[in-house]
Amino acid sequence: MAGRDADKEERSLRSLVVSAKVAFGNLPRTLKLVLVADRPRAIVVLVLNLVGCVLPLALAYVGKFIIDGAIVAARSGAAADRSRALKYVGLELGIVFAMGLVGMVTGVVRNKVGVKLGYSIQQQIFRKALSLDLAHFEDPETYDKLQKAHREAGLRPLNLFGNAITLLGGFITLASYGTLLFAVNGWTLLALFVSTLPSFLVETRYSAQAFRLLSWQAPEQRRMRYLEWLLSNDVAAKEVRVYEIGDTVLERHESLHEKLVDLEHALVVRRTTWGFLLSNLSTLVLYACYAWFVLRTIYGRLTIGDMTLYIAVFRNGQTALRGVLRSISSAYEDNLFLSDLFAFLAIPSRERPRARPVDATPSRTGYVLEDVCFTYPGSKKPVFDKLNLVIGADEKLAIVGQNGSGKTTLIKLLLGLYEPTSGRITLDGVPLSAIAPSDLRRRCGVVLQDFMKYQFTARDNIGIGDVSAMADVARVDRAAIDGGADEVIRGLANGADTQLGRWFEGGVELSGGNWQKLAVARAFMREADILVLDEPCAALDAEAEQHLFDRFRALTDGKMAILISHRFSTVRMADRIVVLAAGKVEELGSHDDLLKANGRYAKMFRLQAAGYE
Repeated sequence: MAGRDADKEERSLRSLVVSAKVAFGNLPRTLKLVLVADRPRAIVVLVLNLVGCVLPLALAYVGKFIIDGAIVAARSGAAADRSRALKYVGLELGIVFAMGLVGMVTGVVRNKVGVKLGYSIQQQIFRKALSLDLAHFEDPETYDKLQKAHREAGLRPLNLFGNAITLLGGFITLASYGTLLFAVNGWTLLALFVSTLPSFLVETRYSAQAFRLLSWQAPEQRRMRYLEWLLSNDVAAKEVRVYEIGDTVLERHESLHEKLVDLEHALVVRRTTWGFLLSNLSTLVLYACYAWFVLRTIYGRLTIGDMTLYIAVFRNGQTALRGVLRSISSAYEDNLFLSDLFAFLAIPSRERPRARPVDATPSRTGYVLEDVCFTYPGSKKPVFDKLNLVIGADEKLAIVGQNGSGKTTLIKLLLGLYEPTSGRITLDGVPLSAIAPSDLRRRCGVVLQDFMKYQFTARDNIGIGDVSAMADVARVDRAAIDGGADEVIRGLANGADTQLGRWFEGGVELSGGNWQKLAVARAFMREADILVLDEPCAALDAEAEQHLFDRFRALTDGKMAILISHRFSTVRMADRIVVLAAGKVEELGSHDDLLKANGRYAKMFRLQAAGYE
């Protein structure tokens, strides 16, 4: 039994060492993050910490001279001896003031480094998030990585930087203290390490457990954040109250909270208990050495000043060693968490080479889809199975089909938000995968079905359709007229400068139809040759819809327009209509042609028309 326990402990220690080696591999990258964020202040913090490591040893030495000097002065009664002792007192006072000053300046400078480092890393996280494809944001694993990186980014890198400095200074301090203790007796140096090492091993073990616990909690934490969003966001507020689900959501939130808190508390209890027991071991060893120094002084082998010095050195050495080992343990934990940050930053972003400029030219040929297949990650059922379609450069194409037929997915493929699982999509003869995303999207004006309601001014809600021209008032006004949002703006108290939404002071909430008009105007803000409208009239009344499409036909003359709509009064205005079903093009033709074919489109059209009779 003892042999198995010893073997288990050996495997545990070996596993710990291997894990520590892997985790500490993040230290160089973390230090680089710190230096990039604020190199001058980081160097100042390093220098001040090294100075701070020397001062306690100087304080202990001066304390010895004060005590021995006081004893000599008391015995001799000489004025010179009294003066010397008092000078040492003054020197010690200066060292104490210096320690306070170094500590204060270090704290101030380190705080500034921390602020700049936290912001720098958050910027890196946000930029990385912007570089990822839409598919990444529909992947729970990526969301977990993002949450863990975001949660720890502001704290862990600065902690690791501080721990690295503490380790460097601690080793310098220990080398000085160890030399003094070894000169007295080598056993005192061994006692120093024996009394402190067990606490370090336990702390490191529980650091690894804390990391595993928080990693496991990431999906649960994300569920809690979602429940909190339901309870506090204006988007969900209406339905939460109408269906009276607030108490149910609160109960689920409470259940998750209690589950997570219980697990964390159990870990804290184990960690604290072992820490208390092992700190008592350190205390016993300290006082054993304390008694040994006292006995050597009683027998005349040490002066009282020597005894004071060595007791202070042993006590401070124990504190320094405990600090070094605690820093190692903390750095180990920090590195484990930073693995999540670097794992998120290492997610590969899709790189697209630029085949050639793809700006609008007289030779534009439009989209060609050849045997396009697409399956969502994690799904076994394909959305498209060898889809073939041609969309002319100046064609008005409507896409219809039952819910789940892939209409919106097709739009996202055409916009380059997804890549086909197989097959090929070309635009003007160039493979879509070879076109830089910025070039492609610059050509497209888009109104998505789940368009954003930005908590900005009305002007900014339209202007962000082309951020390079947001300051162009005339262009924003023209886009508002083209999208039918000019009447909405005239009805606002401060016109285009009115704050929209309820999140900020003075904000005005709009109806669904008026928000949609702003979204349409945003699409017209972009001087694009491809216009994509996904249910652009869902929140508009019949009159507003008719006005929109009258302008739509005029404004898209000579341009490609792709429209998704369930309203066949809108669809019939298109040059051609494509009917999607079972992952393929089931029907394709004009409104009249499809009615004559008497297929799926004709059936859907007549069912909807019957509702108006």
